[in-house]
Amino acid sequence: MAASASNAVLLGDLYLDDVTAKPSGVHFRDRTRRGALRATVNLRRPRPLSGPLNFGCSTSDASWRSWNPSSLLRHKNSSFACCSAETTPNVQHLATSTFSIDQTNFGGERLKLFLGSCYLPHPDKEDTGGEDAHFICTDEQAIGVADGVGGWADVGVNAGLFAQELMSHSVRAIEEEPKGSINPARVLEKAHSCTKARGSSTACIIALTDMGLHAINLGDSGFIVVRDGCTIFRSPVQQHDFNFTYQLESGNGGDLPSSGEVFTIPVAPGDVVIAGTDGLFDNLYNDAVAEVVLHAVQAGLEPQVTAQKIAALARQRAQDRNRQTPFSTAAQEAGFRYYGGKLDDITVVVSYITGSTCANPLAELGPLNKIEG
Repeated sequence: MAASASNAVLLGDLYLDDVTAKPSGVHFRDRTRRGALRATVNLRRPRPLSGPLNFGCSTSDASWRSWNPSSLLRHKNSSFACCSAETTPNVQHLATSTFSIDQTNFGGERLKLFLGSCYLPHPDKEDTGGEDAHFICTDEQAIGVADGVGGWADVGVNAGLFAQELMSHSVRAIEEEPKGSINPARVLEKAHSCTKARGSSTACIIALTDMGLHAINLGDSGFIVVRDGCTIFRSPVQQHDFNFTYQLESGNGGDLPSSGEVFTIPVAPGDVVIAGTDGLFDNLYNDAVAEVVLHAVQAGLEPQVTAQKIAALARQRAQDRNRQTPFSTAAQEAGFRYYGGKLDDITVVVSYITGSTCANPLAELGPLNKIEG
């Protein structure tokens, strides 16, 4: 991404006026952000709430705007117990995959996750794999996504390598955590301290623990929880300004892991968790994602196929210049002339939460079948 003399910056296929590009690493003038924001959500009743829990956008002052993600990373299918976006002996990048992982207790019944993922790199980056990275740890009951900040390409840096290394170190940190009591904030802290590649990225790590879903999110990746066809939780977007996300960088150049927001969310059999990068959430509203989940479950589709369908719809919306999207809504609210989607890497991880005594994981999603799409 580069700024012209008129300060118009090309994002995808459209222009934003008066957006300035930062030419090198991210450095913040405000060094006071240290404490993690924490939220505990009470979702104990296994029926839809009267309205969705939707945390808004966190912002803080910064003198720059923008960073346009997109650029490098190879991908392949994998069936290792712990998988991530780096080709080490038992750590590999996932294109699409499906796993079933044991989990916590719900009314005396142990829960498990039935998981699938899909990754679509930016069309211009298919040969190199884009800049997103993600992992699924089956035994450790954890997932993670990261989105390398594409603006680094302007100074010859592939931020996808930072995202890959961050996710790889996250896997290693997870393996050192007590089983059933993974602390995602501690995992991210350890992973960040070990990551040395140049670049920066967002990060979202989620574990199914004895307390329910335990997660940390930093930046504009994130996750939603769908119950009975309704979105009951959405992790907040963290931005310093429009299109200028919170991001981790090697050393102390960017935000700190402690700037991430930490969540503990009780879950029940039948809940569906959808995690992804901004290529998903910039292009699909929550209700559109929930609708895909609803119809996929009605059709008896496994989570991998559901993830593929969500990613495909996000890509379709990203290429549509005639439809309002979350990104165009945010751009307009920030005072920019923008309409349509935002072409980017798209990572989607879908988790069906079921009970361990259920022989058919899709059966416990049955209540969704009674809801009209």
